[in-house]
Amino acid sequence: MKKQESSYNKSANSDQHITILGGGLVGSLLAIYMGKRGYKVDVYERRADMRKGNTEGGRSINLAMSHRGWNALTQVGLEEDIRKIAIPMYGRQIHNLDGSKVFQPYGVDKQAIYSVSRSALNMLLDSATEENPDVQFHYEQKCERVNLRKNEYHFSDQKTGESYVLKPNLAFGADGAFSRLRYEMQKTPLFDYQQFYLAHGYKELSIPPDKDGGWLIEKNALHIWPREDFMLIALPNLDGSFTCTLFMSFEGEKSFANLKTEDQVRTFFEREFATAVPLMPDLLADFFENPTSSLVTIKCFPWVYKNATLIGDASHAIVPFYGQGMNSGFEDCAVLGELLDQHTQEGPVDWSKLLEEFQDLRKPDADAISDLALKNFIEMRDWVAEPIFILRKKIEKYLLKQYPDRFMPVYSMVTFNADIRYSEALAESKRQDAFFDRIMAIEHLEQKWEDGRLEPILSEMIKSY
Repeated sequence: MKKQESSYNKSANSDQHITILGGGLVGSLLAIYMGKRGYKVDVYERRADMRKGNTEGGRSINLAMSHRGWNALTQVGLEEDIRKIAIPMYGRQIHNLDGSKVFQPYGVDKQAIYSVSRSALNMLLDSATEENPDVQFHYEQKCERVNLRKNEYHFSDQKTGESYVLKPNLAFGADGAFSRLRYEMQKTPLFDYQQFYLAHGYKELSIPPDKDGGWLIEKNALHIWPREDFMLIALPNLDGSFTCTLFMSFEGEKSFANLKTEDQVRTFFEREFATAVPLMPDLLADFFENPTSSLVTIKCFPWVYKNATLIGDASHAIVPFYGQGMNSGFEDCAVLGELLDQHTQEGPVDWSKLLEEFQDLRKPDADAISDLALKNFIEMRDWVAEPIFILRKKIEKYLLKQYPDRFMPVYSMVTFNADIRYSEALAESKRQDAFFDRIMAIEHLEQKWEDGRLEPILSEMIKSY
Protein backbone atom coordinates (compact mmCIF):
# COMPACT_ATOMS: atom_id res chain seq x y z
CA MET A 1 0.00 0.00 0.00
CA LYS A 2 1.27 3.43 -0.89
CA LYS A 3 1.51 5.88 2.00
CA GLN A 4 0.85 9.46 1.00
CA GLU A 5 1.07 12.65 2.99
CA SER A 6 -1.86 14.93 2.27
CA SER A 7 -0.76 17.97 0.29
CA TYR A 8 -1.06 20.41 3.13
CA ASN A 9 1.49 18.53 5.24
CA LYS A 10 4.12 19.86 2.84
CA SER A 11 3.25 23.42 3.78
CA ALA A 12 5.19 25.37 6.36
CA ASN A 13 1.82 26.46 7.76
CA SER A 14 0.53 22.94 8.21
CA ASP A 15 -2.08 24.01 10.75
CA GLN A 16 -3.73 26.06 8.00
CA HIS A 17 -4.92 22.91 6.19
CA ILE A 18 -8.10 20.97 6.78
CA THR A 19 -9.26 17.54 5.58
CA ILE A 20 -13.00 16.87 5.34
CA LEU A 21 -14.42 13.36 5.03
CA GLY A 22 -17.63 13.58 3.03
CA GLY A 23 -18.67 16.07 0.37
CA GLY A 24 -22.39 16.06 1.06
CA LEU A 25 -24.30 19.14 2.10
CA VAL A 26 -22.51 19.80 5.38
CA GLY A 27 -19.07 18.79 4.11
CA SER A 28 -19.38 21.10 1.11
CA LEU A 29 -20.60 24.06 3.17
CA LEU A 30 -17.90 23.49 5.79
CA ALA A 31 -15.30 23.56 3.02
CA ILE A 32 -16.67 26.90 1.82
CA TYR A 33 -16.59 28.31 5.37
CA MET A 34 -13.01 27.24 5.95
CA GLY A 35 -11.86 28.27 2.47
CA LYS A 36 -13.22 31.78 2.93
CA ARG A 37 -11.17 32.07 6.12
CA GLY A 38 -7.96 31.38 4.28
CA TYR A 39 -7.56 27.69 5.03
CA LYS A 40 -6.51 25.13 2.47
CA VAL A 41 -9.14 22.41 2.38
CA ASP A 42 -9.25 18.92 0.87
CA VAL A 43 -12.63 17.18 0.66
CA TYR A 44 -12.76 13.42 0.08
CA GLU A 45 -16.10 12.17 -1.25
CA ARG A 46 -17.04 8.55 -1.90
CA ARG A 47 -19.54 9.33 -4.67
CA ALA A 48 -18.78 10.60 -8.16
CA ASP A 49 -19.35 14.24 -9.07
CA MET A 50 -23.14 14.58 -9.28
CA ARG A 51 -22.76 17.37 -11.81
CA LYS A 52 -21.49 14.79 -14.28
CA GLY A 53 -24.62 12.72 -14.22
CA ASN A 54 -24.43 10.81 -10.96
CA THR A 55 -27.23 12.23 -8.80
CA GLU A 56 -26.99 9.67 -6.00
CA GLY A 57 -27.31 11.77 -2.90
CA GLY A 58 -28.05 9.51 0.04
CA ARG A 59 -31.50 10.05 1.48
CA SER A 60 -33.78 11.44 -1.19
CA ILE A 61 -36.41 13.16 0.91
CA ASN A 62 -36.78 16.74 -0.29
CA LEU A 63 -35.28 19.26 2.07
CA ALA A 64 -37.05 22.06 3.90
CA MET A 65 -34.78 25.08 4.20
CA SER A 66 -35.62 27.36 7.12
CA HIS A 67 -34.08 30.37 8.83
CA ARG A 68 -31.09 28.59 10.37
CA GLY A 69 -30.08 27.21 7.00
CA TRP A 70 -30.54 30.56 5.28
CA ASN A 71 -28.51 32.25 8.01
CA ALA A 72 -25.59 29.87 7.45
CA LEU A 73 -25.74 30.37 3.67
CA THR A 74 -25.97 34.17 4.00
CA GLN A 75 -22.73 34.26 5.98
CA VAL A 76 -20.83 32.85 2.98
CA GLY A 77 -22.74 34.79 0.32
CA LEU A 78 -24.81 31.88 -1.07
CA GLU A 79 -28.35 32.76 -0.02
CA GLU A 80 -29.28 34.50 -3.29
CA ASP A 81 -28.08 31.59 -5.43
CA ILE A 82 -29.89 28.97 -3.35
CA ARG A 83 -33.16 30.91 -3.35
CA LYS A 84 -33.26 30.45 -7.13
CA ILE A 85 -33.77 26.70 -6.65
CA ALA A 86 -36.11 26.93 -3.62
CA ILE A 87 -39.91 27.09 -3.44
CA PRO A 88 -41.57 28.81 -0.46
CA MET A 89 -44.12 26.77 1.48
CA TYR A 90 -46.26 29.03 3.63
CA GLY A 91 -47.97 26.29 5.58
CA ARG A 92 -49.29 22.75 5.77
CA GLN A 93 -52.11 21.73 3.45
CA ILE A 94 -53.91 18.97 5.34
CA HIS A 95 -55.80 16.42 3.25
CA ASN A 96 -58.37 14.69 5.43
CA LEU A 97 -59.70 11.19 4.88
CA ASP A 98 -63.13 12.56 3.90
CA GLY A 99 -61.58 14.61 1.07
CA SER A 100 -61.74 17.97 2.86
CA LYS A 101 -58.67 20.21 3.10
CA VAL A 102 -57.39 22.57 5.80
CA PHE A 103 -54.53 25.03 5.38
CA GLN A 104 -52.39 25.71 8.47
CA PRO A 105 -49.97 28.65 8.08
CA TYR A 106 -46.49 28.08 9.50
CA GLY A 107 -45.99 31.54 10.88
CA VAL A 108 -47.13 35.12 10.51
CA ASP A 109 -46.70 37.66 7.73
CA LYS A 110 -46.11 35.02 5.02
CA GLN A 111 -43.29 33.27 6.85
CA ALA A 112 -42.26 30.17 4.93
CA ILE A 113 -40.02 27.18 4.82
CA TYR A 114 -38.53 26.35 1.42
CA SER A 115 -38.61 23.13 -0.56
CA VAL A 116 -35.30 22.41 -2.24
CA SER A 117 -33.92 19.40 -4.05
CA ARG A 118 -31.12 17.68 -2.11
CA SER A 119 -29.12 16.91 -5.25
CA ALA A 120 -29.61 20.37 -6.77
CA LEU A 121 -28.45 22.00 -3.55
CA ASN A 122 -25.45 19.71 -3.25
CA MET A 123 -24.39 20.42 -6.84
CA LEU A 124 -24.68 24.16 -6.31
CA LEU A 125 -22.53 23.94 -3.18
CA ASP A 126 -19.97 21.81 -5.05
CA SER A 127 -19.78 24.47 -7.74
CA ALA A 128 -19.33 27.17 -5.11
CA THR A 129 -16.28 25.39 -3.70
CA GLU A 130 -14.59 25.70 -7.10
CA GLU A 131 -14.55 29.49 -6.77
CA ASN A 132 -11.77 29.13 -4.18
CA PRO A 133 -8.53 27.52 -5.43
CA ASP A 134 -7.64 26.63 -1.83
CA VAL A 135 -10.55 24.18 -1.70
CA GLN A 136 -10.01 20.91 -3.55
CA PHE A 137 -12.62 18.16 -4.04
CA HIS A 138 -11.51 14.57 -4.52
CA TYR A 139 -14.41 12.48 -5.84
CA GLU A 140 -14.74 8.70 -5.81
CA GLN A 141 -12.39 8.40 -2.86
CA LYS A 142 -13.62 5.98 -0.23
CA CYS A 143 -12.40 6.09 3.34
CA GLU A 144 -11.93 2.40 4.15
CA ARG A 145 -10.72 2.71 7.73
CA VAL A 146 -9.15 5.10 10.21
CA ASN A 147 -6.41 4.51 12.76
CA LEU A 148 -6.88 7.33 15.24
CA ARG A 149 -3.90 6.34 17.36
CA LYS A 150 -1.56 6.69 14.38
CA ASN A 151 -3.59 9.47 12.73
CA GLU A 152 -3.89 7.40 9.54
CA TYR A 153 -6.83 7.61 7.15
CA HIS A 154 -6.87 4.74 4.68
CA PHE A 155 -8.50 5.51 1.31
CA SER A 156 -9.16 3.69 -1.92
CA ASP A 157 -9.52 5.45 -5.25
CA GLN A 158 -12.73 4.05 -6.77
CA LYS A 159 -11.57 4.94 -10.28
CA THR A 160 -8.10 3.37 -10.25
CA GLY A 161 -8.30 0.91 -7.37
CA GLU A 162 -5.23 2.51 -5.81
CA SER A 163 -4.97 2.57 -2.00
CA TYR A 164 -3.27 5.33 -0.04
CA VAL A 165 -3.01 6.77 3.45
CA LEU A 166 -3.42 10.36 4.60
CA LYS A 167 -2.11 11.85 7.84
CA PRO A 168 -4.12 15.05 8.25
CA ASN A 169 -3.39 17.84 10.67
CA LEU A 170 -7.07 18.60 11.17
CA ALA A 171 -9.87 16.27 10.09
CA PHE A 172 -13.62 16.76 10.08
CA GLY A 173 -15.97 13.82 9.71
CA ALA A 174 -18.91 15.12 7.69
CA ASP A 175 -19.53 11.64 6.35
CA GLY A 176 -23.13 11.19 7.45
CA ALA A 177 -25.15 9.05 9.81
CA PHE A 178 -22.98 5.99 9.21
CA SER A 179 -19.71 7.88 9.53
CA ARG A 180 -16.47 5.94 9.17
CA LEU A 181 -14.72 8.39 11.46
CA ARG A 182 -17.37 8.04 14.16
CA TYR A 183 -17.19 4.26 13.87
CA GLU A 184 -13.53 4.46 14.80
CA MET A 185 -14.21 6.95 17.59
CA GLN A 186 -16.66 4.45 19.08
CA LYS A 187 -13.68 2.23 19.86
CA THR A 188 -12.01 4.90 22.00
CA PRO A 189 -12.40 4.99 25.80
CA LEU A 190 -15.40 6.78 27.33
CA PHE A 191 -17.17 7.32 24.00
CA ASP A 192 -20.96 7.39 24.49
CA TYR A 193 -23.10 6.26 21.59
CA GLN A 194 -26.83 5.81 21.02
CA GLN A 195 -28.50 4.63 17.84
CA PHE A 196 -32.18 3.84 17.53
CA TYR A 197 -34.55 3.35 14.65
CA LEU A 198 -38.20 4.25 14.33
CA ALA A 199 -40.56 1.36 13.78
CA HIS A 200 -41.56 3.38 10.71
CA GLY A 201 -39.75 3.54 7.40
CA TYR A 202 -40.30 5.64 4.31
CA LYS A 203 -40.71 5.22 0.57
CA GLU A 204 -40.42 7.94 -2.05
CA LEU A 205 -43.25 8.38 -4.55
CA SER A 206 -44.09 11.18 -6.97
CA ILE A 207 -46.74 13.48 -8.43
CA PRO A 208 -45.79 14.60 -11.96
CA PRO A 209 -46.46 18.09 -13.36
CA ASP A 210 -49.55 18.79 -15.41
CA LYS A 211 -49.38 18.79 -19.23
CA ASP A 212 -48.28 22.44 -19.21
CA GLY A 213 -45.52 21.91 -16.64
CA GLY A 214 -47.52 23.36 -13.77
CA TRP A 215 -48.39 22.02 -10.32
CA LEU A 216 -51.46 19.80 -9.92
CA ILE A 217 -51.97 20.86 -6.29
CA GLU A 218 -51.11 24.00 -4.35
CA LYS A 219 -47.50 24.86 -5.13
CA ASN A 220 -46.64 26.87 -2.00
CA ALA A 221 -47.54 24.33 0.66
CA LEU A 222 -46.24 21.20 2.29
CA HIS A 223 -49.02 18.68 1.72
CA ILE A 224 -49.85 16.11 4.38
CA TRP A 225 -52.32 13.23 4.29
CA PRO A 226 -52.23 12.34 8.04
CA ARG A 227 -53.67 8.96 9.00
CA GLU A 228 -52.69 8.52 12.65
CA ASP A 229 -50.10 5.72 12.49
CA PHE A 230 -48.91 6.62 8.99
CA MET A 231 -48.91 9.55 6.58
CA LEU A 232 -48.14 10.72 3.07
CA ILE A 233 -46.43 14.06 2.44
CA ALA A 234 -45.61 15.98 -0.74
CA LEU A 235 -43.14 18.81 -1.37
CA PRO A 236 -43.04 20.89 -4.58
CA ASN A 237 -40.25 20.87 -7.16
CA LEU A 238 -39.32 23.54 -9.68
CA ASP A 239 -40.38 21.40 -12.65
CA GLY A 240 -44.01 21.26 -11.45
CA SER A 241 -43.71 17.85 -9.84
CA PHE A 242 -43.99 16.91 -6.18
CA THR A 243 -41.71 14.58 -4.28
CA CYS A 244 -43.96 12.42 -2.12
CA THR A 245 -42.96 10.31 0.84
CA LEU A 246 -44.99 7.60 2.53
CA PHE A 247 -44.06 7.14 6.20
CA MET A 248 -45.37 3.88 7.58
CA SER A 249 -44.64 1.04 9.99
CA PHE A 250 -42.49 -1.78 8.72
CA GLU A 251 -44.73 -4.35 10.41
CA GLY A 252 -48.35 -4.51 11.54
CA GLU A 253 -51.84 -4.37 10.10
CA LYS A 254 -51.24 -1.21 8.08
CA SER A 255 -47.59 -1.53 7.16
CA PHE A 256 -45.11 -2.02 4.37
CA ALA A 257 -45.12 -5.72 5.23
CA ASN A 258 -48.75 -5.97 4.09
CA LEU A 259 -48.27 -4.13 0.79
CA LYS A 260 -46.69 -6.83 -1.33
CA THR A 261 -48.88 -6.95 -4.43
CA GLU A 262 -50.18 -4.36 -6.85
CA ASP A 263 -53.77 -5.05 -5.75
CA GLN A 264 -52.83 -4.52 -2.10
CA VAL A 265 -51.10 -1.23 -2.86
CA ARG A 266 -53.90 0.00 -5.11
CA THR A 267 -56.62 -0.90 -2.58
CA PHE A 268 -54.70 0.66 0.30
CA PHE A 269 -54.08 3.98 -1.48
CA GLU A 270 -57.62 4.24 -2.82
CA ARG A 271 -58.93 3.75 0.71
CA GLU A 272 -56.46 5.95 2.61
CA PHE A 273 -55.31 8.56 0.07
CA ALA A 274 -58.19 8.76 -2.39
CA THR A 275 -57.50 12.39 -3.33
CA ALA A 276 -53.84 11.65 -4.06
CA VAL A 277 -54.30 8.59 -6.26
CA PRO A 278 -55.55 10.47 -9.38
CA LEU A 279 -52.41 12.63 -9.14
CA MET A 280 -50.03 9.66 -9.12
CA PRO A 281 -50.13 7.80 -12.46
CA ASP A 282 -46.82 6.09 -11.67
CA LEU A 283 -47.82 5.01 -8.17
CA LEU A 284 -47.34 1.28 -8.64
CA ALA A 285 -44.07 1.63 -10.52
CA ASP A 286 -42.72 4.05 -7.91
CA PHE A 287 -43.85 1.87 -5.05
CA PHE A 288 -42.18 -1.30 -6.26
CA GLU A 289 -39.09 0.25 -7.82
CA ASN A 290 -38.12 2.61 -4.99
CA PRO A 291 -36.58 1.19 -1.81
CA THR A 292 -38.16 1.24 1.62
CA SER A 293 -35.67 3.06 3.84
CA SER A 294 -35.23 3.34 7.59
CA LEU A 295 -35.21 6.36 9.91
CA VAL A 296 -32.41 6.54 12.45
CA THR A 297 -31.52 8.84 15.33
CA ILE A 298 -27.89 8.99 16.46
CA LYS A 299 -26.48 10.68 19.53
CA CYS A 300 -22.86 10.51 20.62
CA PHE A 301 -20.19 12.23 22.69
CA PRO A 302 -17.46 13.41 22.53
CA TRP A 303 -17.39 14.73 18.98
CA VAL A 304 -13.68 15.50 19.17
CA TYR A 305 -10.75 13.10 19.45
CA LYS A 306 -7.33 14.72 19.23
CA ASN A 307 -7.29 16.38 15.77
CA ALA A 308 -10.52 14.79 14.50
CA THR A 309 -14.03 16.25 14.85
CA LEU A 310 -17.50 15.01 13.92
CA ILE A 311 -20.01 17.42 12.41
CA GLY A 312 -23.53 17.27 10.98
CA ASP A 313 -25.23 13.88 10.75
CA ALA A 314 -22.01 12.15 11.76
CA SER A 315 -22.44 13.58 15.24
CA HIS A 316 -26.22 14.01 15.48
CA ALA A 317 -28.38 12.31 12.84
CA ILE A 318 -32.08 13.00 13.36
CA VAL A 319 -35.38 12.01 11.79
CA PRO A 320 -36.76 14.51 9.23
CA PHE A 321 -40.02 15.52 10.91
CA TYR A 322 -39.00 19.02 11.99
CA GLY A 323 -37.22 19.71 8.71
CA GLN A 324 -34.06 20.50 10.67
CA GLY A 325 -31.52 17.83 9.70
CA MET A 326 -29.82 19.93 7.04
CA ASN A 327 -30.55 23.18 8.87
CA SER A 328 -28.88 21.95 12.06
CA GLY A 329 -25.86 20.73 10.09
CA PHE A 330 -25.58 24.08 8.35
CA GLU A 331 -25.86 25.78 11.73
CA ASP A 332 -22.93 23.64 12.91
CA CYS A 333 -20.85 25.27 10.17
CA ALA A 334 -22.03 28.75 11.11
CA VAL A 335 -21.29 28.24 14.81
CA LEU A 336 -17.86 26.81 14.03
CA GLY A 337 -17.15 29.76 11.75
CA GLU A 338 -18.16 32.26 14.42
CA LEU A 339 -15.99 30.55 17.04
CA LEU A 340 -13.07 30.52 14.63
CA ASP A 341 -13.47 34.25 14.00
CA GLN A 342 -13.50 34.91 17.74
CA HIS A 343 -10.41 32.82 18.39
CA THR A 344 -8.58 34.38 15.44
CA GLN A 345 -9.11 37.85 16.90
CA GLU A 346 -7.52 36.70 20.14
CA GLY A 347 -4.32 35.48 18.47
CA PRO A 348 -3.07 32.16 17.06
CA VAL A 349 -5.89 29.63 17.01
CA ASP A 350 -5.72 26.90 19.63
CA TRP A 351 -7.71 24.27 17.73
CA SER A 352 -8.02 21.87 20.64
CA LYS A 353 -9.60 24.60 22.75
CA LEU A 354 -11.82 25.81 19.88
CA LEU A 355 -13.12 22.34 18.99
CA GLU A 356 -13.86 21.48 22.61
CA GLU A 357 -15.82 24.71 22.88
CA PHE A 358 -17.67 23.84 19.66
CA GLN A 359 -18.79 20.42 20.86
CA ASP A 360 -19.78 21.68 24.32
CA LEU A 361 -21.86 24.42 22.72
CA ARG A 362 -23.55 22.28 20.06
CA LYS A 363 -24.12 18.97 21.85
CA PRO A 364 -27.10 20.20 23.96
CA ASP A 365 -28.68 21.76 20.87
CA ALA A 366 -28.16 18.62 18.79
CA ASP A 367 -29.85 16.49 21.46
CA ALA A 368 -32.68 19.01 21.73
CA ILE A 369 -33.56 19.10 18.03
CA SER A 370 -33.39 15.31 17.97
CA ASP A 371 -36.05 15.15 20.69
CA LEU A 372 -38.15 17.85 19.03
CA ALA A 373 -38.05 16.01 15.69
CA LEU A 374 -39.37 12.82 17.28
CA LYS A 375 -42.10 14.79 19.01
CA ASN A 376 -43.09 16.50 15.77
CA PHE A 377 -43.46 13.14 14.03
CA ILE A 378 -46.34 12.33 16.34
CA GLU A 379 -47.84 15.78 15.75
CA MET A 380 -47.68 15.49 11.95
CA ARG A 381 -48.92 11.92 11.88
CA ASP A 382 -51.61 11.97 14.59
CA TRP A 383 -52.67 15.49 15.48
CA VAL A 384 -52.60 17.93 12.56
CA ALA A 385 -56.11 16.97 11.44
CA GLU A 386 -57.63 16.96 14.94
CA PRO A 387 -59.96 19.90 15.75
CA ILE A 388 -58.43 20.41 19.20
CA PHE A 389 -54.94 20.66 17.69
CA ILE A 390 -56.12 23.10 15.03
CA LEU A 391 -57.68 25.24 17.74
CA ARG A 392 -54.47 25.22 19.74
CA LYS A 393 -52.57 26.47 16.68
CA LYS A 394 -55.08 29.28 16.22
CA ILE A 395 -54.63 30.30 19.84
CA GLU A 396 -50.84 30.19 19.43
CA LYS A 397 -51.06 32.53 16.45
CA TYR A 398 -53.32 34.88 18.40
CA LEU A 399 -50.95 34.99 21.37
CA LEU A 400 -47.96 35.60 19.11
CA LYS A 401 -49.73 38.49 17.38
CA GLN A 402 -51.12 40.08 20.54
CA TYR A 403 -48.20 39.43 22.93
CA PRO A 404 -45.04 39.05 20.82
CA ASP A 405 -42.87 40.13 23.76
CA ARG A 406 -44.26 37.33 25.93
CA PHE A 407 -45.09 34.44 23.64
CA MET A 408 -43.60 32.71 20.60
CA PRO A 409 -44.67 29.22 19.46
CA VAL A 410 -41.90 26.64 19.67
CA TYR A 411 -42.21 25.94 15.95
CA SER A 412 -41.46 29.59 15.23
CA MET A 413 -38.49 29.49 17.59
CA VAL A 414 -36.99 26.53 15.79
CA THR A 415 -37.89 27.45 12.23
CA PHE A 416 -37.84 31.24 12.00
CA ASN A 417 -35.40 32.42 14.68
CA ALA A 418 -31.74 31.42 14.53
CA ASP A 419 -30.99 33.48 17.66
CA ILE A 420 -32.84 30.98 19.86
CA ARG A 421 -30.92 27.79 20.55
CA TYR A 422 -32.57 24.43 19.98
CA SER A 423 -32.01 23.61 23.66
CA GLU A 424 -33.87 26.77 24.65
CA ALA A 425 -36.73 25.85 22.32
CA LEU A 426 -36.98 22.36 23.83
CA ALA A 427 -37.16 23.80 27.34
CA GLU A 428 -39.81 26.24 26.15
CA SER A 429 -41.82 23.42 24.55
CA LYS A 430 -42.25 21.78 27.94
CA ARG A 431 -43.30 25.09 29.46
CA GLN A 432 -45.77 25.76 26.64
CA ASP A 433 -47.27 22.29 26.88
CA ALA A 434 -48.03 22.90 30.55
CA PHE A 435 -49.47 26.33 29.73
CA PHE A 436 -51.71 24.95 27.00
CA ASP A 437 -52.86 22.11 29.22
CA ARG A 438 -54.45 24.85 31.33
CA ILE A 439 -55.92 26.61 28.30
CA MET A 440 -57.33 23.48 26.69
CA ALA A 441 -58.98 22.53 30.00
CA ILE A 442 -61.15 25.67 29.91
CA GLU A 443 -64.82 24.69 29.84
CA HIS A 444 -66.57 25.32 26.50
CA LEU A 445 -63.22 26.39 25.03
CA GLU A 446 -64.19 26.26 21.36
CA GLN A 447 -67.41 28.20 21.89
CA LYS A 448 -65.59 30.87 23.91
CA TRP A 449 -62.98 31.15 21.17
CA GLU A 450 -65.65 31.60 18.50
CA ASP A 451 -67.63 34.28 20.33
CA GLY A 452 -64.62 36.21 21.68
CA ARG A 453 -65.06 35.37 25.37
CA LEU A 454 -61.69 33.59 25.43
CA GLU A 455 -59.67 36.71 24.67
CA PRO A 456 -59.93 38.33 28.15
CA ILE A 457 -59.18 34.95 29.73
CA LEU A 458 -56.04 34.60 27.64
CA SER A 459 -55.08 38.18 28.41
CA GLU A 460 -55.14 37.34 32.11
CA MET A 461 -53.38 34.00 31.75
CA ILE A 462 -50.51 35.37 29.65
CA LYS A 463 -49.57 37.74 32.49
CA SER A 464 -48.34 34.81 34.55
CA TYR A 465 -46.71 32.97 31.66
